[in-house]
Amino acid sequence: MYIRVHNLKGGVTMLVINVKEGESIERALKRYKRKHSSTGVVRKLRADRYHTKPAQAKRRMNMKAAYIQNLRNAEEE
Repeated sequence: MYIRVHNLKGGVTMLVINVKEGESIERALKRYKRKHSSTGVVRKLRADRYHTKPAQAKRRMNMKAAYIQNLRNAEEE
């Protein structure tokens, strides 16, 4: 059993999941879903749907970092 991730022309990624003998399809699907979510394909597609200016992206990252820091500070108190 092995899993390969191929980068094809055009940036397309292909996952290959081989099913072992005696392994249930549900287990193989679970491995596929876990591998698919870890590649970040859907996240990248959603992010690339609209163009975001670099300044806006940086501002959003800073706001997210500040929010997380406020949560951590509140947790310490």
